[in-house]
Amino acid sequence: MTIVVQVLFISAAIQALTKYGGKLAEPPFIVKTILALVMVVLWLIAGISLSAWLWAGVFLAVEAFQELEAALYFSIVTFTTLGYGDITLNAQWRILASFAAVNGLIIFGLNTAFLVEFTSRLRSAQEQNGHLNNSENG
Repeated sequence: MTIVVQVLFISAAIQALTKYGGKLAEPPFIVKTILALVMVVLWLIAGISLSAWLWAGVFLAVEAFQELEAALYFSIVTFTTLGYGDITLNAQWRILASFAAVNGLIIFGLNTAFLVEFTSRLRSAQEQNGHLNNSENG
């Protein structure tokens, strides 16, 4: 489910960038690049946050935790593979926690690939637009 959530968030970002991407390729480049990256990163973090809440819900549903705060904290620490180890699960749920960590690795990798591709395409479009503007002025 978390993969679906993140793919939906990335798809929504692609839709928005397709619609407004032309404006991002126009000067001033630095301001637009900073704003676009901040907005995209915050959007992806929203998807990651939703995924952490979903994992917390799973941990509560299987009664690995009794309190939402502990389930959410464990979910975030595991999902991000930070793994403080201050809260652990009973032996019967350790494998489930491992899947949460693997799931987090996949989602963070997917987000990283998206950000690299977005940045690359944005810079390419800005460079192309900058050259077109320079050739028109020269």
